[in-house]
Amino acid sequence: MVTQSFHLPEPIMPSESEVELARASSRILSSMDLQKGKTVKILLETDNYQQSSVTLPFSAFKLLMTVLTQMAEGNAITLIPVHAELTTQEAADLLNVSRPYLIRLLEEKKIPFRKVGTRRRILFQDLMDYKAKIDAARRKTLDELAEEAQNLDMGY
Repeated sequence: MVTQSFHLPEPIMPSESEVELARASSRILSSMDLQKGKTVKILLETDNYQQSSVTLPFSAFKLLMTVLTQMAEGNAITLIPVHAELTTQEAADLLNVSRPYLIRLLEEKKIPFRKVGTRRRILFQDLMDYKAKIDAARRKTLDELAEEAQNLDMGY
C-alpha cells in the first residue's frame, strides 16, 4: 500500500443560503428510489444555461448525499482520503486534543504511526480506529453511570 503525506483542506463552512439549498437538494435526492450498486446520471445546468450530464457511481452519490445532509445542518465539511497520512498537528486537531497529548498517545503505542525522518505520520484510518475505540469506551461508561443513577433512583 502506498501512502502519501496529506495536508488537511480547510473545512468548507456553508453560508445560510447554501444551507437552505443543501436542505432542499437533499430532500429531493433522498426521495428518489435509487437502487444500490447502480449508477446515477445527473444533468448539470449552469447559470448561463450550459448543460452537461455526468454518471456517478452509487458510492459517490451516497457521499454527495452525506455532504448535502451535513451542509443542510449547517456543519462544516472536510473530505479526507482513508489512506491519507496526517501530521501530528492535523491528527491532534481532528481529535480535538493538544499536540503534546497526541504525541504521548503515539509514544504509548495507543495509535500506530511511522516516522519520516524526524517527523511522525499517522494514517487517517488508524486515527479513526482509535477515535471509535475511545468513543465506545465513553458510551459504555455513560451507560453504566446512567444505569447506576436509575438504580439509585436519582431521577434521571
